[in-house]
Amino acid sequence: MEAKIVLLPGDGVGPEVVSEGRKVLEAVAAAYGHQFAFEERPIGGVAIDETGDPLPEPTLEACRSAAAVLLGAVGGPKWDDPQAKVRPEQGLLGLRQGLQLYANLRPVRLIPELVDASPLRPELVKDVDILIVRELTGGLYFGEPRLLETIDGKRRAVDTLEYHEHEIRRVVRLAFQLAEPRRAHLTSVDKANVLETSRLWRQVAQEEAHSFPNVRLEHQLVDSAAMRLIADPRHFDVLVTENMFGDILSDEASVLTGSLGMLPSASIGEGTLGVYEPIHGSAPDIAGQGIANPIGTILSVAMLLRHSLALEPEAVAVEQAVQQAIADGARTADLTTNDSQTTEEMGEAVVDRLKSRITTEGPH
Repeated sequence: MEAKIVLLPGDGVGPEVVSEGRKVLEAVAAAYGHQFAFEERPIGGVAIDETGDPLPEPTLEACRSAAAVLLGAVGGPKWDDPQAKVRPEQGLLGLRQGLQLYANLRPVRLIPELVDASPLRPELVKDVDILIVRELTGGLYFGEPRLLETIDGKRRAVDTLEYHEHEIRRVVRLAFQLAEPRRAHLTSVDKANVLETSRLWRQVAQEEAHSFPNVRLEHQLVDSAAMRLIADPRHFDVLVTENMFGDILSDEASVLTGSLGMLPSASIGEGTLGVYEPIHGSAPDIAGQGIANPIGTILSVAMLLRHSLALEPEAVAVEQAVQQAIADGARTADLTTNDSQTTEEMGEAVVDRLKSRITTEGPH
């Protein structure tokens, strides 16, 4: 296979973890006979510094012409002025909207050897396997009007929470499709006791359920879902929810795996093009120290191989290499108080297991 992959390292630890993701992709290409052409473009704070725009048009055009996009992170104290009209996060939102990526997939799986890294009791997190499906291009993040104004010397801010039926229906339908081959259990999370948008969300989810009779649908309010994610995480199979709720719940769910640095994500739309990124932020406090955990990015690479390139055996090989590296004791600083691997050493540990597995078993 030949494929163009755009790299958007971004800010903070982004360049460090994307570098390790690229090494994994190069190892996969070499072992399986693929040709991946890499093109690096700026986004976020570095793009503001270079061009004044967090999402320069050449970056967006490069992404549109790619088979897939691997993203690091955006943002940092340098661009954190709340009065600023141009912010790094606008680049991320613009990318999702510009590529029409309406669904964000965030798998939450605990690697058995990391059960002690979670702050929760082992019996709560053992065998956790959750997929969070977050609506990505609607809701508070994109609603209009949005403003901050001063009236009679007093400040007032407005954000608009808006959803159209088709926005809800497409992401809920995708969630049903993803739940079907799993445990066939879909939890739709809303705040229908308060919000009109959530009442519409619940109605549409109930309507879509008729097309998926084998999937059990349950509705749960977001506050009780947040509590249950900690108290009984194994109850959940697939969760689907709106933009802000999904952002918050998926970050909460990272506690189950022991570190935010472990979790990948895929932002997808109607076609095969997707943006793949770890769910962690730019972590400016550790940027440049070589201690960031690249596993979230490497597992995002596995999702890229699976969803955009349809290379399932290669995706499984990467995931198994990660599991083997962890099983063999590889740990970055966020996972242990003992001796730890650097970002680069963790990436090398995964690549070594990947190469060893392919040498032993051969490409599938």
